[in-house]
Amino acid sequence: MAEYHCKMALLTRQISRCYCLLKKSNIVNSRKLRRQSIKTWTFPLKRPDLPLLWHHRYFHQPILKNSRTLIFDNLRQFCSSSAAPNPSHETSSLSLVYKQTEPRSSSDSEVLDDGWEESLPSSALEEISEDEAVQIAAVPPLPFESFTLQDYVDHSETLQKLVLLGVDLSKVEKRPAAAQFLLKLDFEKDITKTLLFLKDVGVEDNHLGAFLTKNPYILREEVEDLETRVAYLASKKFSKEAIARLVSEAPYLLLFSVERLDNRLGFFQKELGLSVKKTRDLVTRLPKLLTSSLEPIKENLKVYELELGFSQKEIRDMVYRIPKNLGMNKRKLTQIFDYLHNVMDIPHNIIGHFPQVFNSKLLRIKERHLFLKFLGRAQYDPKEPSYIALDKLAAIPDDVFCTEVAKTSIEDFQRFLKTL
Repeated sequence: MAEYHCKMALLTRQISRCYCLLKKSNIVNSRKLRRQSIKTWTFPLKRPDLPLLWHHRYFHQPILKNSRTLIFDNLRQFCSSSAAPNPSHETSSLSLVYKQTEPRSSSDSEVLDDGWEESLPSSALEEISEDEAVQIAAVPPLPFESFTLQDYVDHSETLQKLVLLGVDLSKVEKRPAAAQFLLKLDFEKDITKTLLFLKDVGVEDNHLGAFLTKNPYILREEVEDLETRVAYLASKKFSKEAIARLVSEAPYLLLFSVERLDNRLGFFQKELGLSVKKTRDLVTRLPKLLTSSLEPIKENLKVYELELGFSQKEIRDMVYRIPKNLGMNKRKLTQIFDYLHNVMDIPHNIIGHFPQVFNSKLLRIKERHLFLKFLGRAQYDPKEPSYIALDKLAAIPDDVFCTEVAKTSIEDFQRFLKTL
């Protein structure tokens, strides 16, 4: 053992001395030295008969090929002589490291160099051909921050599956904090359970992508909380079909707590004076009433009563028949009523029977009224024989209006419009 350590120390000294001589002669650090003639050499030595394996790297500096051959020859002789230690050859073994290496044939050196070069790993500084460079596939790194989810789709299996599901990531990333938490989700662990719940509720498969596009925040909700809210709707005697319609057409509905849903239903029942059944039917026909802001609805109710002069019963009947009128633009509502009541002389009770007229365009009502007045057929009193209902004035297409109401051709109506 002592003999082996002594040989190792002497060999290491010889290697260090050789490198110092090379460095002193400016061979190693010469800028004119070509990279192809420099290799990195390491010395992994394994001895099973030792208690500790020698895996240390004793030499990490560039060495010329001819000098490397000299050192490698000494190392081969040292290892062969040390494989089976023999006390009788102690003197010859110790003198081996100082003895000049015998010249080797050029063919042996080339074979040794070729075998050594093949065992070395490829260097980042190694020159390659243009064909090899073209074949290198450069994978872009994952950006630390970005303004769009598009940069992360190639790196995220969750985003890829959401895209296949039909989710529009360009719309999702515009919603506050939606993109940040979406990148942290695992599809199988965090998203699959929510999708299965939505399917059980009644959301169709081809609508799941659009649902998550409108409401990605549902993926942060616990399934137990979602089930509690659906159970509340069922306790209010909403049918399974009604619940499916509510969830599909009002995606944010399931984000509302049970208390908030109860307050919304109570608001419409109290403010409109509807029964429980009619309240349930009202929100089923227009589910967005439960999720939209209540301020425009409150304002329109005041407009119907204070500015337009409708009674509570007329308001209740109009809203129940056309729930969309609750969220109408106030300006449009007042303009249409002013033209119907003050220009066409239609009383409140007749307007209240045709609330769909508020969903029409004011220009259409004006054009058709003026054309009927030109023909002498502008009669809106139901007691008169030539009575024309407001729904036909505002809702039907032009060709049907001309043939069934005005009793003329569409060409005559178009020529009249040019005179306006």
